[in-house]
Amino acid sequence: MSVIEPGVNNHRADIVAPDVKPRFANWRRTFHLLSRSPLTMLGLAIMLIVLFIMIFSPWLVPHDPNAISLTDRLQAPSALHWFGTDEVGRDLFSRVLIGSQQSVAAGLAVVIIAGTIGSLLGCFSGVVGGVVDALIMRCMDIMLSVPSLVLTMALAAALGPSLFNAMLAIAVVRIPFYVRLARGQTLMLRHQAYMQATRTFGASRWHLITWHVLRNVMPPLVVQASLDIGTSILMAATLGFIGLGAQQPTAEWGAMVSNGRNYILDQWWYSAFPGVAILITATGFNLFGDGLRDLLDPKSRGR
Repeated sequence: MSVIEPGVNNHRADIVAPDVKPRFANWRRTFHLLSRSPLTMLGLAIMLIVLFIMIFSPWLVPHDPNAISLTDRLQAPSALHWFGTDEVGRDLFSRVLIGSQQSVAAGLAVVIIAGTIGSLLGCFSGVVGGVVDALIMRCMDIMLSVPSLVLTMALAAALGPSLFNAMLAIAVVRIPFYVRLARGQTLMLRHQAYMQATRTFGASRWHLITWHVLRNVMPPLVVQASLDIGTSILMAATLGFIGLGAQQPTAEWGAMVSNGRNYILDQWWYSAFPGVAILITATGFNLFGDGLRDLLDPKSRGR
């Protein structure tokens, strides 16, 4: 026979259920704050459209993006070929759509790789401190002392021309930005009371990083990642433009702009449409990242 204590809630569902509504309210409040900025909503709309195209582009393309038709080479935009054709008769509209899988996916992969490694390394450096912290930060300072684009081109050239190697080169160059941000946030948390209590109870450094530090430094890291996606897409397009990124016949926006520069005077559409795709995509991600930064900034949120 169970005993019901007075003043104690004996129903498990009553304990768990009330937490659902506040979580839903927090998401609704976050969306309401984001919707106060038209530019943020514009960036969100562009980002969702680009991601939709990236995922479903194999089913959206009207023509085979790699099909060669020399009789249709360098045709102007028309009802049959909305963005015209390239020097071997391939449909540019189809290649721009399918190229989103290369360009946008490369930007997302760079942010995931650089953000994960940089965040863990920065939190570890801030928690450990001492000689290890100094050694890690001096290495990051050396990398930051070299211009990002120069270092990226050097690494991509050393690894060899391919989109995968270009992606790795960009990720390596972006790691120090996450390390410095994560370390700065970790240093502010090191002397908090709950951190001291966790150390007192014998928690390991890995437990401190994964369960306490990362959860508290995540918001600024997410903002940095959202801003870096646009930058990574531009850098991947830059490497493709100079021949260190995706190679033929892969459809990639930067490589398409590079190929079209030879025909820019007469066939303007060859470079224009891939360039516009790069511009719109990078702008959308940057606008959304700025909105997230303003949302997490108490001063901006107050205004």
